[in-house]
Order: sequence, then structure tokens, then C-alpha cells
Amino acid sequence: MLDSENINPIVSAIVCLSLFVCLAGCSNSQALNHREKILHNDSLTRFAHPDKWKEDIQKFKEQDSKTPPPQNAVLFIGSSSIRGWNTKKWFSDIETINRGFGGSYIIDSVYYADRIVIPYNPKTIVFYAGDNDTADGKNPEMIFADFKAFIIKVRKALPKTRIITISIKPSIDRWKFWSQMQKANSLIRSYCEKQPNIYFVDVSKVMLDSSGHPRKDIFLPDGLHINETGYQLWTLLVRPLIDK
Repeated sequence: MLDSENINPIVSAIVCLSLFVCLAGCSNSQALNHREKILHNDSLTRFAHPDKWKEDIQKFKEQDSKTPPPQNAVLFIGSSSIRGWNTKKWFSDIETINRGFGGSYIIDSVYYADRIVIPYNPKTIVFYAGDNDTADGKNPEMIFADFKAFIIKVRKALPKTRIITISIKPSIDRWKFWSQMQKANSLIRSYCEKQPNIYFVDVSKVMLDSSGHPRKDIFLPDGLHINETGYQLWTLLVRPLIDK
């Protein structure tokens, strides 16, 4: 049996060990590890650089200067699936800002977050990107590293902002990449589930038919971008989280 003189040092040691583990876990969730840093750097240097979007971003900034967007709104950011989402129509009763730029990678939103994310001080961010990344050869681990970098950058500046992440979608045109997309989605989902105030929305559950293939009725003729029926389904999944 332990005497009272030995209890306090043991308790202190346990508390210190627990604190160390907790801090280690928190540190891992809020910083890229060595492998992720390499992948994130490769994503930036080995593929199309975000500079290709500088004219698009400049147009956003010019638009902002003419009509300043509201603070504490819901910001939709990402690739063409965001750009094509008529947020004024589907979310007509709330203030929204749409900053989707078609063809973009996840890393492009990271790169330009200081210009088209953080200045708006949004109360909620709805984020979608990743299928362009997969189609252009980025592997699931690289996609996840870029996604994590986006979360870290946003969280540092906007610690209270809610983030709703939409899973990389299945599509007719890019069906051959679906297994890779699923792996990336799994990594992203696992990470989101461990973070406060971040939500992962799996859109595949409303985009696949009973045979497990993309529904033809929710896509535009290109087989890649979703039509209004598709956006209706996305809205039904996302809206409850915005209202939460």
C-alpha cells in the first residue's frame, strides 16, 4: 500500500504525463507533421501554382471594394462546385458570400485564404474542393495534407468559425478516380471528427444510385458538374449544419 508521502509525487507524475499526451495530441492536430509538410510543399511546387488564379482573386477583391461583403456571413469557398452553387437562391434567408473559382485545388484556397476567407470574418465556412486535385494526380495523402493546412490557417485567424467540409463528390466523368477520392475522404473525415466545430458532410450518400454508381439525373451533360437537383440535395445536407 502506498503511504501518503508517496502519493503526491505519483499523482503529479500522472498529471504531467497526461498533460504531455494532451499537448502532444493538440500539437499534432494543429500543425503539419514532417511528412505532411513535404506533401504540402510538393503540392505547391509540382502542380499548377496558385498564381494562375491571381486575376480571378483580383476580381473578387475589386468586387469587395465596390460592394463590401458582410461580416459574420456564411462563406462558400472552393472549386467549381461552389462557384456553380446559387447560394442567394438556395440560402435566400441568410447572408452568404460565394468565392468559388472553378478548376481550383485545395491548396489554392490555402494560398488565398488571407484575401478571400479571413478578411470576411465568416461565422461559418462551407468548403468544397478535391476532385480537381485527384484528377490531376494528387494522391489522397497529399490532398489530406492540403486540407489540414487549410484548416490550420483558418483556425489560427478565425478560431470560433464553424467549418463545414463537403466530401469529394463522385461523378460520372471522373468515376475512375472514385477509389482514390474515397481514400482522401476517409482521411479528411477522420480528421474532422477529432476537431471541434468542424463538420464533414458525405454527399455520396445522395449522389449514388442503388447500384452504387453516380445518379445521372443530378449531373449536367458534362457528367462532372451537378445540376439544380444536385444542389437541392447538397443544400438539404448542409443547411441543418448552418442552422445548428
